[in-house]
Amino acid sequence: MDRILAAQHLTAADLLPVINRAGGSYADGEGNSVPIVSHGVALFEPHIRPSAIQSMLHLPAGVLESLHTRVSNPRRAWQRFVAVRIPSADALAMDPLVLPEAIVLIDRHYNQLAPYRPNRPNVYAVRHGAHLSLRYVEFLLNRLVLRPHNSAFPVDLVEVSPGESPGELLAGRIALILNEP
Repeated sequence: MDRILAAQHLTAADLLPVINRAGGSYADGEGNSVPIVSHGVALFEPHIRPSAIQSMLHLPAGVLESLHTRVSNPRRAWQRFVAVRIPSADALAMDPLVLPEAIVLIDRHYNQLAPYRPNRPNVYAVRHGAHLSLRYVEFLLNRLVLRPHNSAFPVDLVEVSPGESPGELLAGRIALILNEP
């Protein structure tokens, strides 16, 4: 059993339910605490293993429950909320909206290109190769157009492969930005 766990990069603790530091239960991201994870975990792991959690983001009651979803069928089984830190180099393209070392809350059940609020563009966490980028996103001519907030940075294009939907490249909508750690 130890060899199987080692081959899967798991520990025995990964097989048990997560208990947060406050003593309450953290069940699939639906409570008032959200795991802060690496960019790779946010992009590729449907369920967050305890060993992948760097720390917890504690939010006021009711914040998560008030958010609406727009999820594709394959993503429904994914743990809904995760948070990531945005390093300085990645934050510059979205400056001053996202500052270096900000923590962003990703709603992974909002992976469709539809406005959350009328007349206001959504900021998405987007898979750009194996990298997570924060951008405004449009779909045009079988490509995702990734627009930065800071006009000094270029617009990027991401080709959507045949048989792939644009939503598969979206990790989710940025629901909250905490610029002060």
